[in-house]
Amino acid sequence: MEKTVCITGCSSGIGRETARQFREEEWTVYATARDPGDIADLAEIGCETAELDVTNDVQIQSVIERIVEETGRIDCLVNNAGYGQLGPVEDIPVREVERQFDTNVYGPHRLVREVLPHMRERGDGTIINVSSVAGRVAFPGGGVYCGSKAALESMTDSLRVEASRFGVDVVLVEPGPVKTNFSNRATDSANDIPRSSEYSDIYSVIDDTQAIGGDGPGAIAPMEVADWIVHAASATRPNARYPVGKAAKFGSFARLLPDSLRDTAFKLALKIMG
Repeated sequence: MEKTVCITGCSSGIGRETARQFREEEWTVYATARDPGDIADLAEIGCETAELDVTNDVQIQSVIERIVEETGRIDCLVNNAGYGQLGPVEDIPVREVERQFDTNVYGPHRLVREVLPHMRERGDGTIINVSSVAGRVAFPGGGVYCGSKAALESMTDSLRVEASRFGVDVVLVEPGPVKTNFSNRATDSANDIPRSSEYSDIYSVIDDTQAIGGDGPGAIAPMEVADWIVHAASATRPNARYPVGKAAKFGSFARLLPDSLRDTAFKLALKIMG
């Protein structure tokens, strides 16, 4: 019997490529997105598709119930849906911080709560949370986004131990910059907040999408991230975390530097780039 995976955020980038690769490996794939029209082509290659907003409890319950009804199992959950709210911490309204955490933290938590009982009953399963190197090393202008990813990392670390007693693996995948439209959407998010002149250097860097995301050096293709997600889902004993790309691996080491040294490096970068 084919294994079954549920993937959130499949409208583009990592989620879309992950759905394709799981299908190539002959998994039963439930690809989800807020707008089903964005994933109609995935249905054409054999994926099951569904409307799913990770902030909507009713939709989450409906999709998971459908998967269990149709296949009798959920072998893997890939929590991929997310976005980046950029801007200096002071400038971002509280409502936007809440929206960021609702998608990037509470969304995965909702899915885990819905899926884990089914995995526990079978004594098997893998939960993969797609985080970011930003969850380990925060940068100026990214405090809210980095904070959401740091929260996801900590929650995943706890869940990994808690779920292991049920035979369920919990994994973090931590990409660096990825060649997707993430950086453009993140820049747009900074345009939606009131900008104060005190942080003009930070906004200058945010507006330069090459500096913050997938257009810059070191950016990797979504396929590379999807490779590791599928690998983690298929491994008998997956690693606790998979930093993907040189930037992510460098970031893993950078967090070990003294805070004063990292702060100095960021201040110098803002002076040069801002």
